[in-house]
Amino acid sequence: MAEVYGENGFFYEYVDGWGTLPDGMTYVECPGVAVDSKDNVYILTRGEHPVIVFDKEGNFLRTFGEGHFSNRTHGLYCAFDDTLLIADDGIHTIQKFSSNGELLMEIGERDHPSPRWGGEPFNRPTSAAIMPSNGDIYISDGYGNARIHVYTGDGKYKFSWGSSGIDAGQFIRPHNIAIDENDNVYVVDREPHRVQVFDAKGNFKTMWNNIHRPDSMMLWQDHIYIGELNGIAGVDDAPGLGHRVGIYDLDGNLVCRFGSPEEGSGPGQFIAPHGITVDSEGSVYVAEVSYTIRGSHMTPPQELRSISKYTRKW
Repeated sequence: MAEVYGENGFFYEYVDGWGTLPDGMTYVECPGVAVDSKDNVYILTRGEHPVIVFDKEGNFLRTFGEGHFSNRTHGLYCAFDDTLLIADDGIHTIQKFSSNGELLMEIGERDHPSPRWGGEPFNRPTSAAIMPSNGDIYISDGYGNARIHVYTGDGKYKFSWGSSGIDAGQFIRPHNIAIDENDNVYVVDREPHRVQVFDAKGNFKTMWNNIHRPDSMMLWQDHIYIGELNGIAGVDDAPGLGHRVGIYDLDGNLVCRFGSPEEGSGPGQFIAPHGITVDSEGSVYVAEVSYTIRGSHMTPPQELRSISKYTRKW
């Protein structure tokens, strides 16, 4: 009998070998994952095929995005209408695609970053999300900035907030973003190990602390699912530092956490969670940058597991 992971009514079973790639196709690694209204699963990769699409059973459907991205694809978000927002911190853009792979819009000047820490869009943006009430696009920016930028749904700039620092409303690395039906904006600020919550105008409301290097975030029903990266340099092999999934209520209370204290590619283990999503059945998909964090440092370098599915046991 398969082992079940989780607690407090959130129980999951690992799906061994989910996602069958065609012969010769590889992920390299998977920085992002999202599901659409039909539970098709979109996996953002750093391989030759930037977006690979499966059905929920793991059957390959198609790819798209070839020629549109650098090898630094970073964040993936699926909107209510099944359009996709993809952040690429290598070319400093946010691109919007239809679910069939048609490029609909691009925000940012490709290959022309704004001055580092200058506050203007973009310098290595990390993710984007859409506010349901008005369609505005909120973008976390990211690796060379400490800002949140807001655009209209058709790509016109509106305003920004944030600066580098540790105080409320400041960021060290705004890495992912989510928005609830009450227009609350949740930002994972990775290196301070926290989530900050703002209103739609960027006014600080509260923060959740003690979440180890939160990398990915998914709002599903009345909970937020967060993937935690592994430890920082010097303690990156320490047990119990990240490589796990936490589930929080909207008041920031931890209700479930799963993931072995030891990193790995087995059931119940993770190496480097970087993207997370939940389908209509409550199944959790975790995308990992396992090659960057671990595989690229092996001799010889090797691709490790970077996508996994956990079915919800109701």
